[in-house]
Amino acid sequence: MAATNSNMIPLGFKAPDFNLPDTVSGEKKKLEELKSDKATVVMFICNHCPYVNHVIEGIVKLAKDYIPKGVSFIAINSNDVEKYPDDSPELMKDVAKRLNFPFPYLFDETQEVAQAYDAACTPDFSIFDGDLKCIYRGQLDDSRPGNNEPVTGKDIRVALDAILNGEKVSEEQKPSIGCNIKWKTN
Repeated sequence: MAATNSNMIPLGFKAPDFNLPDTVSGEKKKLEELKSDKATVVMFICNHCPYVNHVIEGIVKLAKDYIPKGVSFIAINSNDVEKYPDDSPELMKDVAKRLNFPFPYLFDETQEVAQAYDAACTPDFSIFDGDLKCIYRGQLDDSRPGNNEPVTGKDIRVALDAILNGEKVSEEQKPSIGCNIKWKTN
């Protein structure tokens, strides 16, 4: 479990569009139909990563707290499922149902979406405003496996609260840390 920092994409970065299958519904979903006119959280996660498993219940709670306020959440798995079969779409569906994900769990088989978003690790979080411009990219909070910090979602909650209150999101942001995305090799 090598710790990898997320790439701190430039603030103002425009969210690239996508059309990916939702592993629960089986339907293809586009960013345009999933986004919010207030804030959209795009997160790269997977099933097997210990960093994701450490915070996943906190992510679900965060989404359940903010979806009623008009925030959209989108989870994407871009891992190579041939080398990491625990991240297969069938098992993604199982995880989403078991944990009652209130957001779509999309599969990026080609890894093109992860590349377009410059995603580096799982979990990797970005928040986009109503115009789909990046206003936050960084960690959920300070909790990591084994550091005894509680999973609160504090950093993302502060950013979302600022957005919802019409305030500027602080540019002081810490990168997320997790397992590297499992890139396909040719």
